[in-house]
Formats: sequence, structure tokens, C-alpha cells
Amino acid sequence: MQITLRWWHAGAGEMMIGVKRLAGAALGVLLLTAGAAAAEPAPRPAPSPEARTAARFDAIVKDRAQLRLFLRAMPKGGDLHNHLSGAAYAEDFLAWADEGGLCVTTDVLPAIATGPCDAPGKVSAKGLATADTALYNRAINALSMRSYDPGADGAMASGHDQFFATFGRFGAAGDGKLGAMLAVAREYAAGDTVDYVETSVNPTAMSDLAWSFKDAPWTDDFAGALAAVKPKLPAMVAQARQEFDAAEADADRRQGCLAQKPRTGPCAVVLGYQAFAGRILKPSVVFAQLASAFALAQGDPRFVGVNIVAPEDHPVSLADYRLHMRMFQFLHAQYPDVKLSLHAGELTLGLVTPRELRFHVREAVETAGASRIGHGVDIAYEDGAQATLARMARDKVAVEINLTSNDVILGVKGADHPLALYRKAGVPFVLSTDDEGVSRIDLTNEYLRAATEQGLTYADLKAAARASLEYSFLPGPSLWASPRAPVAACARPGAACDRFLAGSRKAAAQWRLEREFEAFEAGR
Repeated sequence: MQITLRWWHAGAGEMMIGVKRLAGAALGVLLLTAGAAAAEPAPRPAPSPEARTAARFDAIVKDRAQLRLFLRAMPKGGDLHNHLSGAAYAEDFLAWADEGGLCVTTDVLPAIATGPCDAPGKVSAKGLATADTALYNRAINALSMRSYDPGADGAMASGHDQFFATFGRFGAAGDGKLGAMLAVAREYAAGDTVDYVETSVNPTAMSDLAWSFKDAPWTDDFAGALAAVKPKLPAMVAQARQEFDAAEADADRRQGCLAQKPRTGPCAVVLGYQAFAGRILKPSVVFAQLASAFALAQGDPRFVGVNIVAPEDHPVSLADYRLHMRMFQFLHAQYPDVKLSLHAGELTLGLVTPRELRFHVREAVETAGASRIGHGVDIAYEDGAQATLARMARDKVAVEINLTSNDVILGVKGADHPLALYRKAGVPFVLSTDDEGVSRIDLTNEYLRAATEQGLTYADLKAAARASLEYSFLPGPSLWASPRAPVAACARPGAACDRFLAGSRKAAAQWRLEREFEAFEAGR
């Protein structure tokens, strides 16, 4: 692979400019000594492509349509906070319901359901878009945040309730459609100039194993609980690998990837998976899920990390929060190489009592050992927040910022959002979508909100795109020795850099992003 590094060429160019300036200075001295007029000053160098691009951004930042065009074309690296089931749009689920012979209920808030479809209150999803356009559109609204109006008849009382209710309404259509969901995630990412998606998804075998412990008593004996789960883990990992082998092959067939060499478009989007536990379940099931997730992350390199999901304000989530963090602490000691990205602090004043706002991010960092924090919205309400922020900055614990999700679910936006607080403390951050299909957004939308509502500059957004790969759980060392300098092997093009990139999926993704930035900035 031939490598041409912009920073190497830029350095060489600066060196040549320096040589020319030295030569000009020497000539000026000679002319002055001879009594001649002083040489004219050298012309100012032209602005760099990055500077021109930043100037273009500044010129259009108040024109939302122009800014959208600019940001859609801008390379964004990765989307690190993404739920596979929430990434598909309502129209995708209705199409899969059509394919699978499922039904749509005729309730005020329709849902996708199993048959028979001639039962009262149900109609077939087959051809629904044309057979009953009004019901089809009501279904899209019920399966997402589209046209959500909390005051409308039948609507949920809050965006929070509507958001989380959608998953139960479209869930049946996702059963058996893992390959199709992977294909959709890649399609949307490619269309949004996103190279890498780190998405939360569990294999069927993992869910089956965890549910087998639903009647097991819980005694806080972590070692005993692990001993009960451990014999079942190797078979679960093997079955999970087979399921994802088949799903990825299905996605490749759907998108015509098998004949592509090299892969382009959606086929070139890299997916990394996070296995997760559901925090509203019984402790015995949560522990079995977490033990399975850790084993899967260790046994299959496609599973790059472990997470915990479901509404953090649910009564069970609140009651068991510290228990869950101790579960992570115990299992992390058993599997120290497994990375953790934990939903923490997805709360705000009024949603829960003040006492519940005082410790969630801190516990996720200090007790569980999270490498990244998802949301982190309640940080300003936490005890010892400054110390937690300082620790996150020191240990490079990145926070995943989901601006639209935080607005829709929590009502937190604009100056009330803690992004500025994290940035001032030096905490690394990335911009992400959370559930783009449910929210009906894309990552470009989040970059646009960051610029228009949070005041981020082009340099800030470019740094966030780079951070999305730097703090991803892609395996291998980083391309960067420091924010402005590559590792020694890639200080200049050559075989050493080729070997380094070939041995690190993370560095290879970062290299690809730099090439994309070169092309993007050259065209501004």
C-alpha cells in the first residue's frame, strides 16, 4: 500500500519555505553590505486547506441549509453510541413486517404484532402503505418520535415515555432480521459519511442463557453466580459466532458486497458490537447477561465492549444501580481486557429525586471502571462532580454526547446541556446518535446541533470526529502519538507505516479518516 501522509508533506513544505527564507535573508545581507536597497518581504503563504475549510464553516454557520450540506459531506469517523434496534427507521420495521406476514394493530398508537391478522383490531402489514395510508402514517408516528405531540389524543405524557415505548411497538418486526438490521445500519452510516459504527446488540444465544437464570435466587455471591454461569459460556460464544457469521453474510448479500474488492459505500462501513445487560431485570438475569457479555467480548473480536441499557430512571434501575456497578467491578477483574461503555447519568432534575442525581457517573467511573460514559447528563448535580470531571480528563474517559436524545427524553438542551462543562474540564467527548431511527435523525444532525446550539467550531468538530476513533474500542494501537503527531512508524511514508496500519484496526480506521479529511478540505 502506498502511503502519502499530509502531515509529512506539510512538514517538508514548511522545511522548503524555511530554506528559501534563509536564502533570501542571506542575499539581503549581501545587498545591504553592497549598499543596495533591501529586498522586498517574501509573500505571505496561502492559507492551508484546513484554514480555508474553517473559514468556509464560519461563513455559513448561521445558514442552516448550507451548514447541513457542509456537515453531511464532512468526514465524521465513528458513531460510538448506537443501538442497533433503534437505528432502523419505522419504515424499515414496517417493510420487514410486510415481508414477514406480520400485522399492524389499529389502536390510536399502532404497533406491529404477530398474527392472525384478521383478528379484531389488527390488519395485515402487507401493502399497508397503499392499502391504508392513514394507518401507515399513524404507525410511523407511533413507532418513532415523528410528529410527536404530548397533548394529542392517545399520545404519551412525555417524550421520555414515547421514546422508550416505541421499542415494544416495533420489536416483533426485528425478530429474525439481524442481517437486515446490520445492512440498514451500514447504509445510513455510509450516506452520512460515517466509517465506523459501534452498536449495541445481543446474540440470541446470550439472551437465552441469561433467561435460564430468571428463577435463580440472588445472594450477592458474585463468585458463586459466575461459577453457575461459566460452564454454559463456551457453547453460548460458539452459537453467537455462528449467528453473527450468518447475519453478516446476509447483510453482505443484501448490499452486494461479496463482489466488491475493495469494498465501497455501505460495504466499507465497519461495525463493532457491544453486548449488554438490561438494567430493569432481576439481578440473577442481569449478572448472567453481563457474564455472557464479558465472555463474548473476550471470545469474539467483533464484540468490542460491554454496556448496560434501559431507562436509568426505572425503579429497578435506580434501586439496583450500585449493585450493577459492583457486578461490573467483579467481572472486569475476571476479564481485565474487556472495554466498558456505560450508560450513566441519563437523568435530570425532576425526572428523579435529587438523591438519585448524586452519584451515577462517579460510580460508573470509579467502581465499574468505565472507559467511556454514555450521556452523563446529570454530572452537574453529582457530589464531587469536579473531582469526577478531573478524573475523566486525566484517565481519558470520554463522554458520548447525544444532543437530540437528551432533548427528546430529558428535555435538556442548549445552555442547560453539560457539554460545555465537560469541555472546560478537558474531558474527551464524541458526538453520537443514540437511536437515530427512533429520533429520526442522523449524525450530521448532531454535528449541526453542536455547531448551532453549543457553539462548536470547525476545529472542534474535526477534533470530535478524530476522537470518535481514538476512543473507539477498535483493537490495536492508535495512529497518534500526540494530538498533532503520528506514531514514529508513520512519521513518514514507507514499509514501517504499512506494517503498523496492517496490524491495527484502529490505526487503519484513523488513517482512512485522515485521507477523507484531506479530500474534503481540498474541495472547500
